[in-house]
Amino acid sequence: MNGPHLDSGTQRSDGGASDVDGHDATAWREGFQVGLPTLFGLVAWGMVVGVAMVKSGLTVMQASAMTLLVYSGSAQLASLPLIAAGAPVGVIFATAFVVNLRFVIFSALLAPHFSRLPLFQRFYLGYISGDLTTALFLQRYPHAAPERGKLSFLKGLLYPTWAAWQAGTFAGIFLGSAVPTEWQLGFAGTLAILCILVPLIINSAALCGVLVAGVVSVLAHGLPYKLGLLLAVVVGMATAIAVEETRGRRKVRHG
Repeated sequence: MNGPHLDSGTQRSDGGASDVDGHDATAWREGFQVGLPTLFGLVAWGMVVGVAMVKSGLTVMQASAMTLLVYSGSAQLASLPLIAAGAPVGVIFATAFVVNLRFVIFSALLAPHFSRLPLFQRFYLGYISGDLTTALFLQRYPHAAPERGKLSFLKGLLYPTWAAWQAGTFAGIFLGSAVPTEWQLGFAGTLAILCILVPLIINSAALCGVLVAGVVSVLAHGLPYKLGLLLAVVVGMATAIAVEETRGRRKVRHG
């Protein structure tokens, strides 16, 4: 059944692309409504990152360029202590690369849904995609078969999320110098990222990966250049993959 269905969808996307990839106002609103509860946490988290960039010594122009080009709060925060400490550029790039390795997985999950789109369109959709938006999209569309409104639903998730993040980050950048240190921004940032992290722990493999990464990050805290973070991410990802593969093999053995 899957073969003919995919063929039919492919013909429809080739012969009538507007039916599949054209704007669907209803699907866009649905995507926006699904992502709406996350926007407030993203604004708060963005403000924390914006303030952190300014407090680490970046100028307003540098911080603004970083948030527009990188668009990854975890990579930005991981890079800031290294920049402030004068770490080698290679270490900074390696840190951001490892922290963002999860986006390779997200891209692999989204690619079958939108492989028919032009390269530039896939490029900019990849740029504005994030952790939570990818998870929410895949919950709504678990299968890659072409469906009317799928692209509009994704855009309804992505555009408001990108705007909320940038608004919060720029607010933090421009207000950073006026924020007193006793506001405990580090604790606020921890709470904000937990609000984003918890919904992503959707199975035992993800939970095991998070727990192992947390333990490793604490044990390796003393490593120079914050390399303990790199180690925690790598070990956590390896743990999650191993648990998922073990579950898959057990399902195959037990039918």
